[in-house]
Amino acid sequence: MSQPKSQNISKVQLLVTRAQREAALGQRGVTIWFTGLSASGKSTIAITVDQILTGRGKHCYVLDGDNIRHGLNRDLGFSPEDRNENIRRIGEVAKLFTQAGIINLTAFISPYIVDRDRNREIQEPRDFIEVYVECPLEVCEQRDPRGLYAKARAGLVPEFTGISAPYEAPLNPEIVLHTGSESEEESAGRVIEYLEKNGYLAGV
Repeated sequence: MSQPKSQNISKVQLLVTRAQREAALGQRGVTIWFTGLSASGKSTIAITVDQILTGRGKHCYVLDGDNIRHGLNRDLGFSPEDRNENIRRIGEVAKLFTQAGIINLTAFISPYIVDRDRNREIQEPRDFIEVYVECPLEVCEQRDPRGLYAKARAGLVPEFTGISAPYEAPLNPEIVLHTGSESEEESAGRVIEYLEKNGYLAGV
């Protein structure tokens, strides 16, 4: 792990513990990291899970790739270096959300294994759930809600994942969703079922 540029800094110890926050919320903080090609269904499923769990009184938040690039990461492009920094920053934000007891759902293409593994490593055991939103490229292209694949095929969008830039599928994700053959509701239900079975939705 790289060291901060600033040298004269130290970590501040908070008086409220993570366990106290989770007890107050009645849930376990966790990062649910959705990864997959553009138009595979990451954001839609994350938003659906958020809506269902919030309706059940759980505290959630969706960190979406496009939304983050409008604010926190508006200075970054899509070069390999900028993609790396984009995912590094959101990994640190997700860690803070998790420590606050929030169920945070991140929806990013996050194409490189090394970046996703780094974000897992900075969190505690069981704090990071990788969800591979698997969808055939041809299905993603058929959906193409913003016409990005067509533009990439025409050479108008450089470094587009799946066309002119690589995507490295997860090797050992906790959950695999097959969004080419299952509905959004089915995919969201499988994520919630995993959370239920593994104790994330119960009070501490």
